Parts: sequence; structure tokens; C-alpha cells
Amino acid sequence: MRYDLPIKTIRLLLKEASERYGASELALKMRVPPSDLRGWLTGRANPPPRIRAFVQQRLFNPDAMPNKAYKCASNIIKFGEMFSGPGGLARGLQDAKLIKDGVQWGYEHSVAFDNDEWACRTYVRNICGGDSSNVHCEDIREADLSLFSGIELLAFGFPCNDFSIVGEQKGVHGKYGPLYSYGVKVLDSQNPKIFIAENVGGLESANEGKTFKIILEALKNAGEGYEITPHLYKFEHYGIPQRRHRIIIVGMRKDLGLRYQVPKPTTEKNQVSVRDALTKPPVDGLPNNELTKQSKIVVRRLSLLPEGENAWYLDEMLSLPDKDLLAAISALPQKSKFDGWTASRIRQEIEEVRLHVVSARMSQIYRRLKASEPSYTITGSGGGGTHGYHWEENRALTNRERARIQTFPDEFVFEGSKEQVRKQIGMAVPVKGMKIIGEAILKTLAGVKYPCVPAKW
Repeated sequence: MRYDLPIKTIRLLLKEASERYGASELALKMRVPPSDLRGWLTGRANPPPRIRAFVQQRLFNPDAMPNKAYKCASNIIKFGEMFSGPGGLARGLQDAKLIKDGVQWGYEHSVAFDNDEWACRTYVRNICGGDSSNVHCEDIREADLSLFSGIELLAFGFPCNDFSIVGEQKGVHGKYGPLYSYGVKVLDSQNPKIFIAENVGGLESANEGKTFKIILEALKNAGEGYEITPHLYKFEHYGIPQRRHRIIIVGMRKDLGLRYQVPKPTTEKNQVSVRDALTKPPVDGLPNNELTKQSKIVVRRLSLLPEGENAWYLDEMLSLPDKDLLAAISALPQKSKFDGWTASRIRQEIEEVRLHVVSARMSQIYRRLKASEPSYTITGSGGGGTHGYHWEENRALTNRERARIQTFPDEFVFEGSKEQVRKQIGMAVPVKGMKIIGEAILKTLAGVKYPCVPAKW
């Protein structure tokens, strides 16, 4: 049986061996300078993977340990985060659990960094129980990366602005592109057992695919090397009521001798509908559920849109013959509003409320959800028409409805104004999606098999 010991246990075993053999003799056995050994014993530095492997294989005798808890000390994985946002990834890891041979495996928060004040406040409230001592609201480029010392898992959903398929793709040469390198710096200096890196699907094609290759190579060679498993997760295939596609790269330190496998999708043919997500149970009375006050023209515009359609559908309606136009109106959720209207009056209404835009016609502009299907991707930014719209009612979604779609639990309360909360939710990782990935990592560490599929790359 393999025991993957925490640093404090490694250090204790080194101290015992040093007292038994003498520091010089032990350093000779490990083929290291005595000064390195002294640094590990005093805590000035952490032993590298090669030394940790030596200690576990040569100095560790589990039968001599005083109790079982000491043997299984590493079953709770301490994780640190960069670009932590409000805590979607963290909550998913906290919810991930595994019990094997009577021992519970799970995750524990250690440290987090983000430069958004309100996201940090939300993280402190929901992930850390109100304790802000290990949540740092600052730019990672100015952060003390030594604060990641002792973590066993590094998670970083590095900012995706320069890798999105919307707009100009600047990749590693953009303002945010190089930020992934700060994750690599922590992997180099701390050598955690595992990392999770997350980004948008557009990362694959940024700069003709060159950016993606550069990042994969850097992650693979970070520290003393990682076995990486990059995959494009379609979260609607994992029980999330949203078509949200994200690249997630899981890396496991090479000396562990393990490789993470992509969990098999569970709802590829039976996807969770947005109607079920928002009505079972209803969101009435929950926090962060304030309605947006819609202007009269937006209400008029939405009343002409059937579920699943966007603002550009109105242009299509204008091109219909009168008979087909009236038939389309009769299929609307608010069709009673148009009782007795002639085709001419309907055309006049459409002309008054439609958007007169020739270019940059994004598909999500004033797009209603389709009740029987997963939501389209929830976003955290954008002006009028980008807030996500109810399939039947003439309004934008509330933040609690957006949070439901992102699978945040109802007791997860967001801090900040309505727009600040919207931003936090839209930039987050779906909680249940990360729980699935987190549990697969635990099973990999514990030697538990699970249904899996080949990674995309």
C-alpha cells in the first residue's frame, strides 16, 4: 500500500533518521549537501519530490506508527487557489468526498488570491466561514508566492479574456495571457502533488493553437514534472443545466506514478433542463434574487420573442408573409397581448422595438432560454441584452437563477451590488462540475477505479 505523506511527516522522519544515523551520514545516503538537509529540517525549504520518495520508500515504516490516523495523514488534500473568484471551484472541491477502507478523503482550503474585492468577500463568507486571514485580495503579479508553501493541490482558472472566442484573440501576448505563468512559478517552487488549471474552450485555437501548446508544455515541465490530462469538458453532459464548455487540465506529479482519467459523462443523453433547475424548488425568497427593472421597450421586445430565440429573430419575422407572421405570433408565450392585432400593426411594433444593428450580431443578445434544454453559457459581463432571459416572462434572469444554473447551492450568498454579483457568477466554475472532477482526483489517489473516457488531447 502506498502512503503519500505530508511535508510535516516527511520532516519528522528526516529528523528521526538524522538523530539515528547522524546528519552527515544521512545526507550522504540521500546524495545531497548537508546544508540542504539542514534547510529541510529547520523548515526553511521543502524537500523536493526525489527526497520525499526516498523518505517514503526507505525511512517510513507504517507498522511502527502509533495510530492509523498518522498513517493516513494525507487523506485531506490542502489546496491553494489563484484567480479564485467567488469560490465555485473551491466549493466544488469542498463538496468532493471519498471513503475507502473506513478513511475519508477530501479537500481543505489553505490559501486563495484574487484581485476582485467583492469576489474575495464572497469567498471569505462561503468558503472560509468568515475568516479572511488566508484570502488575499491583490494582483497575483505582486503577490508573495511563498504563501502557497505546504499546499498539495494548486488550482488556477487563469483569466480567459485573451483566449475567448469572442473578440480579438491576443493569447500569451495580451494583457492577461501571461498570467498562467504565475501558476507555473508556484508549481516550480512548491511542487504540489496535483494541479487543476481551467480556461475557456477558445484557448485551444488562440494564436493558431500555438498558445495552447506553449501552456501545456510549460505545465508538463513545471517543478520536477507532471503527468497532465487536458480535456474539453461539456458540463451539460455532467448534470449541469448549462452548455458551458471549458478546458480543464489536471496534472499529477510524476513521482506519484499516477495519471488522472477523465470521468465518463453522466447526462449526455438526458441533460438537465433549465426549467427543472430553476423551479425544483422555486427560487422565491432566496438571497441574491432581486429582479432587474426592465425598460418598457425591452419588455415590448421580449414579448415578441419565443423561447430559445434572440433579438435577431425579429428581423426574420419581418420577412414572413402575413399569414406566417400571425402564426408565429400565436406561438408566443405572451400571445394574448396581441389578440386582435393585424399583421400591419405587428410589423409596426417589430420595427419600433427591433435592434438596428448590421455587424457584431452576438447570438446571446436578448436571447430567451429554452425551458426544456440546458441554458446557454452564463456570462459575467456585457451590456444590454447579455443578461440571460427567462423562457416565458419578459425579464432578465435574477442572480440567484444564474447561480442555480452554475450549480451554486442556495445557501451560497454573494457579496456586492447586483452587477458585481453577476460578474462573480458568470466568471465562476460550475460547482457540481468541479465536484465531479475533484472526486475523480481523490479516486485516482486512493486507487479506486471509476468509469472514464479518453481525454481530448
